[in-house]
Parts: sequence; structure tokens; C-alpha cells
Amino acid sequence: MNKKKEAKFYQKEENNLIKCNLCPHNCKIDNHKTGLCQVRKNINSKLYSLNYQKVSALSIDPVEKKPLYHFYPQKKVLSFGSWGCNMSCIFCQNWQISQEKPQLKNFNAEEIIEIAINRNIDLLAYTYSEPTVFYEFMLETAQLATAKGLKNIMVSNGLIEPKPLEQLVPYLDAANIDLKAFNNDFYQEQCNANLESVKKTIKLLVKKIHLEITTLVITDLNDNLAELEALFSWLAEVNKQIPLHLSRYYPAYNLKKAPTAENKMKKAYQLAKRYLDHVYLGNLNFKKTASTFCNNCGEKLIDRNKIKFENLLKANKCPICRTELWGEF
Repeated sequence: MNKKKEAKFYQKEENNLIKCNLCPHNCKIDNHKTGLCQVRKNINSKLYSLNYQKVSALSIDPVEKKPLYHFYPQKKVLSFGSWGCNMSCIFCQNWQISQEKPQLKNFNAEEIIEIAINRNIDLLAYTYSEPTVFYEFMLETAQLATAKGLKNIMVSNGLIEPKPLEQLVPYLDAANIDLKAFNNDFYQEQCNANLESVKKTIKLLVKKIHLEITTLVITDLNDNLAELEALFSWLAEVNKQIPLHLSRYYPAYNLKKAPTAENKMKKAYQLAKRYLDHVYLGNLNFKKTASTFCNNCGEKLIDRNKIKFENLLKANKCPICRTELWGEF
């Protein structure tokens, strides 16, 4: 267990440099140094994954916590993550495992899948930290999970090159991508990343697997309604049925701005509904925004407002107009 694992997607350069081709940073890494993610290291002109088979957290959640609202609602999912990240968001909610090295436990793919099967769980989620930067471990686990009949979920910032993503996609069933803003200056200044790469990931995934999007609405940084409207409009052009989760910001890591105003969240929600069929609010107590409605006739299809969850779909279709609901149920 935890043998040294050579990384995928790199090339050797002159003077013992290595160019990593996993994500759009394309880090050029000197000998005995790591890339920006902290977990891919040049050791004598070979690139190694430092977080292979190393787990920072492993727990059982409802799939709605990913968040996924249109993918087997109320099913349990075995979620795990490692450490490291290829972004450095100043508002990171998981900075203890993205920007620092936490306490880690050793698990291999077989052990994780055995835990899921023994608990009668058939969904796995690669989450908590950025799964792109534990790519080798994620791919190996997802391949074995697929062979065992389990489904795989990636919860990601979307900053990954097309080639590794295309090799991973055959073993993915769903993803939630964090679309942090619709402004490249925001991505560069607040996250050390770029918007266009994330947009490419979204456009590739939506054609292949079930996809949902999360946007954290942050006070004074990305809460401009005109900019949010551009995000909603672009997402609708990709596919207006993609579920969008608008999440309220609270102070975290190095950003101490006030929590996003509830009124701003309501306005963003109403604006998003003009463009998209399925919009949800997160980190708020507005339960009425948690239920799912038919995008054709408006009938309530999944009721998340009651004490007891209720799925009113009939063979994945609206019981009134028979319109099929986007997702897997």
C-alpha cells in the first residue's frame, strides 16, 4: 500500500525539468520540487503523485450534499478525498486539506470499494479536496468501481486538461462542477486559475455524463447581477436543464467579508430562473427553493420541503404532462 506512484500526463524537459500536463497550469517543475498543487513532485526526472492512496476524509452522505439534486435523490454515497489543489481560492471552505497537508489515512481502491459494498452503497464521490490532483487514485478507483457495478461522482473545480478528462469520463456517471464566477479577472486574482478552461470542462462533461453546477455567490466579488446574468445565459446556451446550485458565501480561510445578503441571493435566484429550468439555493433556509418542478407544466416532482422526502415522478416523468425530467432517478 502507498507505493510510490508515477504520475500520468507529463513530459521531460531540458535541465531535469518536468512539464505537468494534467491541468492548464502546465507547471514546469524542477527536480525535488512540486507543482502548484503541492502533490505532484519531480523526483529525478520522473513525476510522482504524493497523494496516491492517501485519504484525508471518508464518510457516508446523502447524494444531495455533493450537491446533486437530479441524480438518484436520497441515495447514500461514500465520499472521500485526499489533499492538495490546483487553485488557491482565498475563500476556500476546505483550506485545511487543499492548502495544507492534513492527517492522512491509507486506503487502496479495493478497500474503499469493499467499504461501499459492505454498507450496500453503490455511489462513490471523489470530493472534499480537488480530485483532479489525486487523478491516478481517482481513475484507478473509478475503473474498479465501474467493474463492480458502482457509479462514480466527481465534485471538482473543473480545472483539468481535456486529454486526462477524456480518459476519466468513461468511468464517471455524474459531476458537480464549481463555476466560481463568470469573470476571468476573478479567477486569476482570487483563485490563481482561468475561466475558459472550466468552461471547456463543462461543455465536454455535459455531453457525456449527468452534470450539475454550483456557484458560490460572494459579497462584492462575484455578486454583480449583470455578471451573474451572463453566467446564467451562457449556461442556458450549453443546456438550460443543467441544475444550478447558488450557494451563499460565509467567511472562510483568508476572506472575511460579510455573508452574502439574503436579498441578493433571492434576486440571483429569480434572475437565474429566467434562463434555467432548475435552480436551487444553498446555505440558506429557503426550503421552497429546494424542491424540483416540471420544466414544462410546473408540477412539483420532488418535494424536499416536507419532513419526509417525496419523489412524485412516474418512470422519471412528470405525472401530469409526461415530460421527462433531466437527470437519473
